[in-house]
Amino acid sequence: MRFPFILLIVCFAAWGVAANMTDPLVKVFSKIFTMSTFQAALVQFSYYGAYFCLALPAAFINKRYSYKVGVLTGLGLATVGAFAFYPASLIMTYGLFLAALFILAAGLSILETSANPFVMSMGPEKSATRRLNLAQAFNPLGTNIGVFLAATLILPNLNPATAEQRAAMTSEALRAVRAAELNAVMVPYVGMACVLLVIWLLIAPVKVRESQQASRTDSQSVSFLSTLKRLLANPHYSWGVVAQFFNVAAQTCTWTFTIQYVQEAIGGNEANAGNYLQYSLLVFMSFRFLMTWVMGFIRPTILLTGLALLGNLLCVYAILSPNISGVWAVVFISACLSLMFPTIYGVALYGLGEDTKFGAAGLVMAILGGAVMPLVQGGLLDAFGAAISYIIPAICFLVIAGYGFFNLKTVRGLQI
Repeated sequence: MRFPFILLIVCFAAWGVAANMTDPLVKVFSKIFTMSTFQAALVQFSYYGAYFCLALPAAFINKRYSYKVGVLTGLGLATVGAFAFYPASLIMTYGLFLAALFILAAGLSILETSANPFVMSMGPEKSATRRLNLAQAFNPLGTNIGVFLAATLILPNLNPATAEQRAAMTSEALRAVRAAELNAVMVPYVGMACVLLVIWLLIAPVKVRESQQASRTDSQSVSFLSTLKRLLANPHYSWGVVAQFFNVAAQTCTWTFTIQYVQEAIGGNEANAGNYLQYSLLVFMSFRFLMTWVMGFIRPTILLTGLALLGNLLCVYAILSPNISGVWAVVFISACLSLMFPTIYGVALYGLGEDTKFGAAGLVMAILGGAVMPLVQGGLLDAFGAAISYIIPAICFLVIAGYGFFNLKTVRGLQI
């Protein structure tokens, strides 16, 4: 399984590029189309809303066919969505960009729903959480590339004209400004579409034995309702979905509004503020590898609980100290986020057996937190400023810590 595992690692990096190239678009579109932060946050609603809508269909694909078919389906749909940025940039309508993002994220939802349990099935169940953390450790490589692309290809190409100056422009001048800015948005997404197509072509011919894949391709009926009942009756899984909702919410909110926080706290333009988002992703990547190693010595849920509490404290500090020290507190929130997604994922799926595929879909559907909570934080930011808005990720971290305490209290003797 070594070669398939390496190809899956490339997929983990690929959706990291897409997710974090999207985060700065809230700031970008609010400037290009002169919208409020709340309106621009529909970017994240479209992106993570697609994750919610497509995760369950992905589970049916995996159950009926195989993880490999799910991965290829996701890659193909994501490629179409990324290519759709080209016509959207020509028509220059915000709604078309949201549609392209939805299609892109729909494909990535299927890809992630398939790839995560695929990795977990590639070895002993007791080491599945650590194995998933290892694979997920390469996701931040993609996130850093995504932020780098946004920081070098998109943000520097934004016209410095303010909303008032844009309002005073003629329609022809404003259209020319927007065309140049939206072309800068389009280029990295079309480039990513080409990369996704290459990954699809590499994975398609790879043979994966059914016994290794832990997947069935016969016509066995899918007993969805009975599976759902078993999943809901399992508190470690059902509360894990809740924890994952708030984890993705904390991650998305923290990174989406980092640029706004930095500009409010210390000033500067979007490109300079974007550097701190890059620093955040470097911290995230470094700590993802570090925490994967530490898990060899410390129970994952102990780390999860401790880092969730630390994340809450950093958010509170950022709220109370909107200055350069608060900026660095926001940057190091990413250290706390580093292990959370794969750890919650692995803990919640532990011991589910045949219900794993639908269980994985529920955990990906929990990514809806990344669609809903940025709208709430965006509304707070418009009303009270960027610093106060970080009360949202602070609350999210407390919920995650609660799940960690629950697991530590009820699961004894298992290193999950």
